[in-house]
Amino acid sequence: MNRAIVELAGVNKDYGSAEAPLRVLRDVELSIAAGEFVGIVGASGSGKTTLMNIVGCLDRASEGRYVLDGEDVSGLDDDRLSRLRNRSIGFVFQSFQLIPQLTVLENVEVPLYYGRMPRAQRQTRAQELLAAVGLSQRLRHHPAQLSGGECQRVAVARALANEPALILADEPTGNLDTQSGEDVMQFLFELHKSGRTIVMVTHNPEIAARLPRVVEMRDGAIVRDTGAVIASAGAPA
Repeated sequence: MNRAIVELAGVNKDYGSAEAPLRVLRDVELSIAAGEFVGIVGASGSGKTTLMNIVGCLDRASEGRYVLDGEDVSGLDDDRLSRLRNRSIGFVFQSFQLIPQLTVLENVEVPLYYGRMPRAQRQTRAQELLAAVGLSQRLRHHPAQLSGGECQRVAVARALANEPALILADEPTGNLDTQSGEDVMQFLFELHKSGRTIVMVTHNPEIAARLPRVVEMRDGAIVRDTGAVIASAGAPA
């Protein structure tokens, strides 16, 4: 049984004042094993984006415990949390979040720069990743010179730069045409087959129906989970 990459226990999230809190996540219990591909679905306001932000260490739970790849992140300070996020999580956003002033190659190098990899190694690693997503001929182009599908493939290459334990994809096909979206999904499925752990938020029921496991959110709580119980964090694979 594979180890848990993500383990949330009793997670609540409140916004607003202490006198009048707004609870947006309610007693979330969720385990995701190494190598799983999990879709997070639900209507707008259901809590799926807040859940994704907590899993991605972009936000903190108000209550509860979060273990990421064996490390309890609940009490980490901002600097340690930032280093863990850069090392352990790769992000793929709906809007790509590429830096327009940088070339394709430089965009993929960004997480490697923050990981203090030497320049020559950064460039070699970025070139290898861009070759893997079919963009070897676009290294010196800027994002504005690429199609939406190409931009998302750059984003996928960037997400893989530090060999993260977890890839988080937030509506990765949302801004793409049908064929480009299918190309990105096929690449994500190939990553899953190679053993990558992927968590993806999607509004698209056709995409959700193709995923091995789906977690549905409603009113801040998990109301459906098609996955089986998996190993606890730190358990042997």
